[in-house]
Amino acid sequence: MTVSILIFLPVVAAVIVALLKNGVAKHAALFFSVAQLVIAGLFLSRFVPDATTQFGIDVPWIAKFGIYFSAGIDGISMIMVLLTTLLVPLIILTTYKHEYKNAGAFYALILFMQAGLLVVFTALDGFLFYVGWEAALIPIYFICALWGGENRIRITLKFFIYTFAGSLFMLVAIIYLYLQSPDKTFDIHNFYALKLTAQQQSWVFLAFFMAFAIKMPLFPFHTWQPDTYTEAPTGGTMMLSGIMLKMGIYGVIRWLIPIAPLGLAHWQPIAIILAVIGIVYASIIAFKQTDGKRLVAYSSIAHVGLIAAAIFTWNVQGLQGAMIQMLNHGINVVGMFFIWDIISRRLNTRDIGQLGGIAMVAPKFSIAFLIIVLGTVGLPLTNGFVGEFLLLDSVFQYSAYHYMNLALVIAAGLTIIFGAVYMLRMYKNVMQGELNELTTTFKDISGSEQLVLTIICILIIVIGVYPQPIMHISEAAVNNLLGTLNGKLVY
Repeated sequence: MTVSILIFLPVVAAVIVALLKNGVAKHAALFFSVAQLVIAGLFLSRFVPDATTQFGIDVPWIAKFGIYFSAGIDGISMIMVLLTTLLVPLIILTTYKHEYKNAGAFYALILFMQAGLLVVFTALDGFLFYVGWEAALIPIYFICALWGGENRIRITLKFFIYTFAGSLFMLVAIIYLYLQSPDKTFDIHNFYALKLTAQQQSWVFLAFFMAFAIKMPLFPFHTWQPDTYTEAPTGGTMMLSGIMLKMGIYGVIRWLIPIAPLGLAHWQPIAIILAVIGIVYASIIAFKQTDGKRLVAYSSIAHVGLIAAAIFTWNVQGLQGAMIQMLNHGINVVGMFFIWDIISRRLNTRDIGQLGGIAMVAPKFSIAFLIIVLGTVGLPLTNGFVGEFLLLDSVFQYSAYHYMNLALVIAAGLTIIFGAVYMLRMYKNVMQGELNELTTTFKDISGSEQLVLTIICILIIVIGVYPQPIMHISEAAVNNLLGTLNGKLVY
């Protein structure tokens, strides 16, 4: 059994679903996405949590140019495969209360996007990685442009230009590495072994960094994100925030730093400072938001900024914290956007100031909302706590070792303090207080809504109470990557 089944099943499923209509397309998409999750579970059951790459496929694709369809799964990839295959069926379930024009095309694009994402998370060939990167971008562009809000065309065009421009920088870097390769191959291990000078690595670092920083997004490359998240249909927003932004974080771990460690040594302080600025900047703007969906979008920038800062510290706490927090952030942000989708669909508004008292008429909804908020702010015994603790620890260790100002650690820690304040305030204003003419009609969750929120709440609590099995999956691969590269770093 190779990773190819994970990659090609969503493509076949997308073709089938595209030919179906409305309710049938919805159910077929859910069936195929659950089948994909089951297959990922089989891979996990056979996965040996060591530093090796497993379930690999390596066949000539365009052999004349040294391009191979080469993919496989190690501990780092496995976390991302689980994230993708877990969230896609949940995201499809969240759309069950919506009616989409040309539903077959909508769900086919989600499945095709899943295939592109899985290519990115398993590719061991630079050209294949780039193809997956672009293949994931095209479906989300059409999802946002065809089913988004009033300003969808302008906002989606901005998003496309940003991400496509960043991709071109990465493509230039990949081609340059290919030309430097004695064997003229795009193989990732060949790229790792290249003897590039510090100056060459510095330029390669910058080229990859542009693509990955835009995708995460990292300050100041974030300006496309709040508008796109707000205007996109909720399913598209969940795909973007829950999974797609992790492409940038994964790219830094798998491609950027291992290929250009001397580039990291040169640009590391700037990269960390930009990430920390993004934390503070996004948190302050989140305070002022009255649109619930937009508030969650800015909160996502702040949380991803902390993950990015920890990755660039390049220590075991930072990488392990990033791995589990990518999974946790995906679960929490999908839950949070779904909460606002339910509110918007029932009351036709996302204005926090118009809401209040919903807990009095929707107790099940209020409990689920509270658990997701607590997971998002990192309360102990919820999934957000262990990841954020490791991330902050990594930034603290870097600051102490490199004698950087304590302000860096304090600023990074603001993501937890600020996040708790604006998230709990949001919950209070929406759920507590007196009912008004608008909120008195709010109906409690049921059916697919209750199922999705129950699954998310269970994941938040179970991972928070016992995160070790997930951390064990990536532990050996992370330690191997650090051990291999730390000898090459010269600060």
